[in-house]
Amino acid sequence: MEADTATAAAAAAAPKLALADTDINWDRLDKSKFHVIGAVLFTAQSALLHPTAVVKTRMQVAGSHVRGGTSVFAHILRSDGVAGIFRGFATSAVGSVPGRVLALTSLEVSKDFVLKHTQQRTRIPEASRVGLANAVAGMVSNLVSCVYFVPLDVICQRLMVQGLPGTTCCRGPFDVFRNVVKTEGFRGLYRGFGLTAVTQSPASALWWGSYAAAQHLIWRSLGYKDDTGNRPSHVEMVTVQATAGMVAGACSSVITTPIDTVKTRLQVMDNYGTGRPSVLKTAKTLLKEDGWWGFYRGFGPRFLNMSLYGTTMIVTYELIKRLSVQPSPRSFS
Repeated sequence: MEADTATAAAAAAAPKLALADTDINWDRLDKSKFHVIGAVLFTAQSALLHPTAVVKTRMQVAGSHVRGGTSVFAHILRSDGVAGIFRGFATSAVGSVPGRVLALTSLEVSKDFVLKHTQQRTRIPEASRVGLANAVAGMVSNLVSCVYFVPLDVICQRLMVQGLPGTTCCRGPFDVFRNVVKTEGFRGLYRGFGLTAVTQSPASALWWGSYAAAQHLIWRSLGYKDDTGNRPSHVEMVTVQATAGMVAGACSSVITTPIDTVKTRLQVMDNYGTGRPSVLKTAKTLLKEDGWWGFYRGFGPRFLNMSLYGTTMIVTYELIKRLSVQPSPRSFS
């Protein structure tokens, strides 16, 4: 009886996760574990969302007669089966591993750097300081990873749109690589790089800044503060982080879809007549084909993709960090 009472008392006394600890910094992470667990869980997450990316890409590249993500999805299933909605996934999953290491490391290091250098500035509210650190980290991470991910994006998207008018048929990722390099040199692998770097880096800053700000606002609205005794449970923490991620993803999709449509067509289309495809030529073609609405082709699947991605990515990411926390050193006295 005494043992049961002691166990119950210990469980009741066990501290919940402090609000200040919901954002685990770089210094507390086991780096090897962080990247290994991250590679496994992010690959699983990508598998769940890949079909929406295929549908979105096909809608952006197809002509103006294509309407509705559901009809595109059904057409892919009829013509290519389940394999069709996972075109390019193997290339993306395997190829993304080094890029994720690069992106996650630069994200955490730059965020930690900004947080440490703004710690003594008491005039900056905590929510603003964390939002700023996340925004800077998101921008830096995107700029660094663009060098790796743009060529991978070009190859994967070309695999996704095989068979559509204006695209070149290839037998696999290495065939895509050879055809692009043969036709345009290595420069062809970086189609849309400038557009991606210039536009997606601020978009990444917007996403991470929105996520951090939304999370802090939700915590405050629920009555949680760092200087109070109230501490959220793990369930509450996951729920708040998932909600903040969904809000950030939804907002980002509305702002960035026109840019993403131009970038996608620029990376995969080859029938633009004489001369190398350009951002201006791609935008004019879209405007001529379908008016201003053409810039929002694939918005439904992309909105769904980014909202789901924002939710699942941040829950996965925060889980990876919690699983990778270094054990606290024990004192032996």
